[in-house]
Amino acid sequence: MDFHFPDIELALKQPNGLLAVGGNLTSNTLKEAYKNGIFPWFSSAEEIMWWSPDPRAVISLDTLHLSHKLKKFMRKYNFKITINKAFNDVINNCARKYKKPNEIWITDSMLNSYQLLNKEGFAHSFEIWDNNILIGGLYGIALGQIFSGESMFFKKEHASKIALLFSCAQIHEMGFKLLDCQIMNNHLSSMGAINIPRSDFKKLLIYKNKEIKNIRPIKMESYWSDTRDLYEYYVSKKNIVVASK
Repeated sequence: MDFHFPDIELALKQPNGLLAVGGNLTSNTLKEAYKNGIFPWFSSAEEIMWWSPDPRAVISLDTLHLSHKLKKFMRKYNFKITINKAFNDVINNCARKYKKPNEIWITDSMLNSYQLLNKEGFAHSFEIWDNNILIGGLYGIALGQIFSGESMFFKKEHASKIALLFSCAQIHEMGFKLLDCQIMNNHLSSMGAINIPRSDFKKLLIYKNKEIKNIRPIKMESYWSDTRDLYEYYVSKKNIVVASK
């Protein structure tokens, strides 16, 4: 049974953005949620909770900021990058708590649901590889004009930041308006994420004549084969003069 959501303007102010409790995590329910600017967020001991906070944290290639340290790192090292080659590995790595690799914060039901969405062509993963070893990645949901970033991880310094750059660049080239970060934190802010009013975010959720073509699954194929090509693309878009060292 699919779950129907109230308007996001009815979400609570405290806790900020809580809209509904209960329902299920079927792929249809999740697609309905993301299509309306809603995402699930709860722990294994809690009921399913659905959120749409105000303001909304978002990022795009236009706002993305790479630190001097990261730019220097990307000029020095080169890694292979792929899309949807290791979705299950990415989401399972994201599920593990920082510094507690044996503890999972993304529940089994969520893992199964997002894996199904990946098979359906709605969920996608961005992978960073070092000699065929997965060192970082990010996954999220592509619906309409927005890519909803869910989580990212790293096993090597800067790998998750590179995955964020990769995802922002890819969706920019594909015509998406922005990457939804959901809730701001210091790390996202340092990378160039900004807060926008929920009312502005809501405008991006409007689908032309509610045509189904706006929520069809999509195929993602990377425009770049490695981080060196990706960095050169970033530099060209930002009109950056590359330092020699």
